[in-house]
Amino acid sequence: MPKIVFLPTDVVLFLILLVLLGYVRKAWRNSDLRQAWSVVGRDTAAMCSAVLLLCFVGIALLDSLHYRSLLPPAATAPANAAPAYATNTLSLLDLLLTRPREAREKSYSVPLATHLFDKDSMQRGGVSVRDYPRLEFGGRHLEDPARQWASDVAWRSAQGLAAGLLASLSLWLLAVQAMARHGGLRSAAAWQLLRHNRTDLPWRAMLLTGSALLLALGWVAALWPLYHVLGTDQTGNDILYQALKSVRTAVVMGSLATLATLPLALLLGLLAGYFRGWVDDLIQYVYTVLSSIPSVLLIAACVLLIQGFVDSHPDVFVTGLERADIRLFLLASILGLTGWAALARLLRAETFKLAEQDYVLAARAFGVSHWGIMRRHILPNVLHIVLIVSVLDFSGLVLLEAVLSYVGVGVDPTTISFGTMINSARSELARDPVIWWNLLAGFVFMLVFVLAMQLFASGVQDAFDPRAQRAPRKARNQDPP
Repeated sequence: MPKIVFLPTDVVLFLILLVLLGYVRKAWRNSDLRQAWSVVGRDTAAMCSAVLLLCFVGIALLDSLHYRSLLPPAATAPANAAPAYATNTLSLLDLLLTRPREAREKSYSVPLATHLFDKDSMQRGGVSVRDYPRLEFGGRHLEDPARQWASDVAWRSAQGLAAGLLASLSLWLLAVQAMARHGGLRSAAAWQLLRHNRTDLPWRAMLLTGSALLLALGWVAALWPLYHVLGTDQTGNDILYQALKSVRTAVVMGSLATLATLPLALLLGLLAGYFRGWVDDLIQYVYTVLSSIPSVLLIAACVLLIQGFVDSHPDVFVTGLERADIRLFLLASILGLTGWAALARLLRAETFKLAEQDYVLAARAFGVSHWGIMRRHILPNVLHIVLIVSVLDFSGLVLLEAVLSYVGVGVDPTTISFGTMINSARSELARDPVIWWNLLAGFVFMLVFVLAMQLFASGVQDAFDPRAQRAPRKARNQDPP
């Protein structure tokens, strides 16, 4: 049996997932929350983005189930010897992607290539020549790549797209059957509702998004076992595998940093807005000073302190992944602890207004304590601001990690992230010819993730912010008949 490994970020990520599931259960039972989220559900862009975000979160969860493989016992080991485990820690995603993880080439190769990108010296007929060597894994099933490559790629692409189309049709049929069973309709009537998008949720747009994902998945699944779909980097590692591994880093960074922001922002924002006076002046002074320091310099200083601690205590960490993970955990915590000022300002202003409401004044007249008033009357009425800001800041924290890793003060160099991918591709742009696929893969994956989060955040803001103008947006998001 392998040894299950619980990294700090794994524990936090699954705790956040449990909290979100608890919030979903509460929102389903609360009529006000259910009505607000129904507004998000009618937003076409937000729900299509939610489909993409669910895929990213699923990848991150698969990459957060870690284990260490059991090593076979040595020939000279006694029968009652303790089991030995591998020194490298893998995840369930690594297990599913064993072939692209282990298919390491010598150096660069373009997407779907059969030869290396650079020429190398080789012996041919007893003569030393310089040519493009064959890849060890990419396209090795082809006997004559010059003649067979185009037809093989076209045939396998057609097979993958056909499989994706079949899965897409199955998805549409399941949606029609579910709508018919839930609404007590016939399948034909449910299909007409779905076809004309006459439902509360934009099912048609969501199903189209899911269909596009299934087509892409089918194409990749048909080609990836035999080719490097997005090429390889300087050390011969598969680019698509690195892009998928970067998803977990982005999800952990955004969620953990957002979670670390909330305690200080909630506590100090409510205290400043409720008590006012010298309490407000002191808290304003603290976050004004914090805001006056360039965030990149402050974070870089904290990261260097963390790096010094990690380097001076190598015996604390069993594997290299645990060492890199603790740096990721502390970096996300630092981003949260240094980024609470903006949310605290908003909560302070909202608490100013709520503290003068009649129900708060009545509670004071009846002798309710200050902490009781803040817990019962102030906090529930500012949670919509916390939700909006948290969702909006998530994508900003992902981008901030990419910037920090680009300048060399982000995650550990052994941790794969969008920032490290873009940073490693920086010097490749000066080559002739240009190595473009590494930068393009990291940029596109990060763009899709951040854009989906921004669109979903915009839908949440329209639903929960009472000052938002919802009518124009709802009109824009209506699908044509």
